[in-house]
Amino acid sequence: MSDFENLEHLLTLGKITRREFIERAAALGLAAMASPLLFSTPAKAAAPKKGGRLRIGASDGSTTDSLDPATTTGAMMATVIYGQLGNSLVEINHKSEPVPELAESWESSPDAKTWTFRLRKGVEFHNGKTLDADDVIWSINHHRGKESKSAAKSIVDPIADIRKDGKDTVIFTLNGGNADFPYIMSDYHLVIMPKDSKPDAGIFTGAYVLKKFEPGVRTFATKNPNYFKSDRGHFDEVETLTISDVNARTNALKTGQIDVMNRCELKTVRFLKQSKDLQVMQQNGTRHHTFAMRCDTAPYDNNHIRLALKYAIDRKQMVKTILRGYGVVGNDHPISQANRYHASELEQRQYDPDKAKFHLKKAGIGKAEFRLYAADAAYVGAVDAGVLYKESAAKAGINIEVVREPNDGYWNNVWLKKPWCAVYWNGRPTEDMMFSTAYKADSPWNDTFWNHERFNKLLAEARAELDEKKRRSMYVEMQRIVRDEGGVVVPMFAADLSAATRKIAHGPLAVNAELDGYRAPERWWFA
Repeated sequence: MSDFENLEHLLTLGKITRREFIERAAALGLAAMASPLLFSTPAKAAAPKKGGRLRIGASDGSTTDSLDPATTTGAMMATVIYGQLGNSLVEINHKSEPVPELAESWESSPDAKTWTFRLRKGVEFHNGKTLDADDVIWSINHHRGKESKSAAKSIVDPIADIRKDGKDTVIFTLNGGNADFPYIMSDYHLVIMPKDSKPDAGIFTGAYVLKKFEPGVRTFATKNPNYFKSDRGHFDEVETLTISDVNARTNALKTGQIDVMNRCELKTVRFLKQSKDLQVMQQNGTRHHTFAMRCDTAPYDNNHIRLALKYAIDRKQMVKTILRGYGVVGNDHPISQANRYHASELEQRQYDPDKAKFHLKKAGIGKAEFRLYAADAAYVGAVDAGVLYKESAAKAGINIEVVREPNDGYWNNVWLKKPWCAVYWNGRPTEDMMFSTAYKADSPWNDTFWNHERFNKLLAEARAELDEKKRRSMYVEMQRIVRDEGGVVVPMFAADLSAATRKIAHGPLAVNAELDGYRAPERWWFA
């Protein structure tokens, strides 16, 4: 990242003011490079206004979508359940810090094994029930237990016990210390529901009340008059439409049929930037694109095959061609430069057809032929990325057949099913959350079906380690293990690019997930 790009990044995150941006750019002799679009967003120009209908065009909606937060897999439903209808105990702000939401405060024991959360008083569910400790315990337990199929099961497994101390206090006892536990309570699956309700009933505490839900088509919600945050939930109505095709989303935004779209087409985003009626929002965080190999399925159960495929991809070309420069190369592990314990000291894996051939020979297979399953539902440009991969791998004598799958149902019919497929991850605010969600041996979302004894041991130990230096050393080793022995190819980390009409205003953007941490409907307003 250049000095100027770094300044732009800091400004976008709200880490520096506009004045500081101009002064630093001038000192570097770069002030003339600054785009007027950096300063034209009305987000900080005026106090939020109330009213209006927000219309969102979202990718990756599916006819299999559910209102049960345990099943949320994509941006469409995360923006609906977590960004409109519900709340967790904790939320992540634009500085990637955990801040109180349904909990008004928390504290831990010295060993970080016992955490006490005090609930905000007077919060009402959409059905009129008042939030209490029983609701929190029931909601978290929905994701626990041997029979749970929740995507959050792996991150709540370390909870040994949950009990209440009165109606407004919940005490969590963990199997081991975890200094990051408040971050876990911010996960978008851990939305609090009324005790004994149907998990897919759509009854939560959020800024908007569900009125209509058509899976894979449309959701419609109206303002919650009893919302506990007086400075959030500015719109009267929110309509969220599934528009899987990026060109259709772009046209809908340009013609005024929607107000906001996610995942801009990187080939044409420059034209959106040039429009006087539109704005493009860039979030540089933890989002990454992967090609996941099932380590329980031949030939991907052979690490030499996995290494051959890791050396056969041209990462720099991927970033240049697929991301159009809106990102950085990956190093075959999921921890980004934005994460606290990113292993910058690990040698960057380079495109090397000769090393790919070496590992193929070590694997002892005959024909090096593989099928890669992809769809743009995985991420915009996933199919093109597969074709680019095919071209670079051919120089190593590897033949990759790119199988284009339908967008609808991709996350149910391809991901976790096919032996090698394209995937996107928003990443997580902490290393423990990312590794526990997608790399822990028994995690439901371990999409490489990878089981590494040393890695699993380190994961438990690092979570409980309170010595900063030792903890970092553990996470660095885990990144090395995933890079060299894991089943995932991570060629690139991508910036999240969304676009909106200039009538939309917002504050500094959170980078923990797209669309302002999925909270755009709750946080944004019409200027």
